[in-house]
Amino acid sequence: MPSSCTAVSYGQTLPQESLAVIRALFTANGATVLAESSAQHPGFDAVTFSLEMAGDDEHDAVSRLRTALADAVLENLDIAVVPDSLHHAARKFIIMDVDSTLIQQEVIELLAAHAGKEAEVAEVTEAAMRGEMDFAQSLHHRVSTLAGLPESVLAEVEASIRLSVGAERLVARAKASGHTVAAVSGGFSQILAPLAARLGLDFALANDLEIVDGHLTGKVCGDVVDRATKARVLRTWSAEAGIDVGATMAIGDGANDLDMMAAAALGVAFNAKPAVRAAADAQINLPNLDVALALAGI
Repeated sequence: MPSSCTAVSYGQTLPQESLAVIRALFTANGATVLAESSAQHPGFDAVTFSLEMAGDDEHDAVSRLRTALADAVLENLDIAVVPDSLHHAARKFIIMDVDSTLIQQEVIELLAAHAGKEAEVAEVTEAAMRGEMDFAQSLHHRVSTLAGLPESVLAEVEASIRLSVGAERLVARAKASGHTVAAVSGGFSQILAPLAARLGLDFALANDLEIVDGHLTGKVCGDVVDRATKARVLRTWSAEAGIDVGATMAIGDGANDLDMMAAAALGVAFNAKPAVRAAADAQINLPNLDVALALAGI
């Protein structure tokens, strides 16, 4: 019995030449286009293909098609192959990283600017995001530069946060359609908690900065939210929401997100480092989280 999946191509423009290449690759790899639809979204256009694949194993069919498409030269667009277990699910679970994903900035760098350590911290952050440093080790090093800052800087940083383009629409539309949305961060709960409340997120987790006598101590309380923690909470929260892991999507930009992305039915690299893009199931290379709605079929 044939298997099925969904492919979504997207970009600021959709050149017909590239779409023709995609259709030819479908045929060459045993995929039949059952339906094709186009739609305009804020900042990008998308074409969705419903596919029937030769063979009865959906996972193998999806993997084979992703490999073929990854080698294609496609001008001005990206394409994602989405398992039907996610795309057609009545209820979906979407989990996002926070820094440089849900929001445009890196909170640790905003805090470090108040301590005059922004350049030093930014360098360590970049190394950690590329996977060149252990995340927990890098976090402790960066947080140590904040020792002595008054607690009041947290409110200043919170006020300066800029959401990524499409972030509010992603959360609002997903939740209005009955889906579950979560955020997990290697950053700090003092910033994420009020943001999660404002957006109406169903679940949120981040590190706790230690504060004593109104000042940051340069330490975090408890275990660090690392890549293993992110994967664990994806499984835990989706189960609590009553949603099968086959209907989960994880979005992130750095090495700390890789385990979470691998655990999801669809792992999405959002304007990510090269190593993260290479490991992801799909890429969003536009600064626009609205693309995630198209990928998830919302």
